[in-house]
Amino acid sequence: MLGVVLLAAAAAAGLCLHRSVARRRGGRYTAAELARLDDPGLAVAAARMLRRDGWQVVDLTAREGRPRLYARDRRGRELDVTFRPVATADEDEETGGLAPLREAGRPGVDRLIRVVVHLGAFSRADVLWASRQGGVHLLDRHQLQSWADGATLDDLGLPG
Repeated sequence: MLGVVLLAAAAAAGLCLHRSVARRRGGRYTAAELARLDDPGLAVAAARMLRRDGWQVVDLTAREGRPRLYARDRRGRELDVTFRPVATADEDEETGGLAPLREAGRPGVDRLIRVVVHLGAFSRADVLWASRQGGVHLLDRHQLQSWADGATLDDLGLPG
């Protein structure tokens, strides 16, 4: 009898684990799962969410030496996705200070929409910087969670 109960419990745990793995592979993440990601993991999650939304994604991490993605959709829009280091998310929370943004590229020389993804919150100075760049879209912790829950980048205000 005990063997049957243990087998049933193991099967239930295995099914639950399989469902969460399949959900993440499909581009959906819980807040707790996002919070546990490191820099490469955040890039993998973003690539999965982009693919879920119909974008073709190329991982440029190996060429760049830091997490970076290029994506293109059916409408011909192109994204240059960079990531603020995960380690700065905790610093932002504790100090309220500005962690440096990674260079998102030169605006205006191409059609790329630049997206900077961050597990923390962007400061007022970050938002001001992005507004001056033109073509830079900041995706903070709250928007990232909405995206991970199934919203598209268009739902989050990506320029079209």
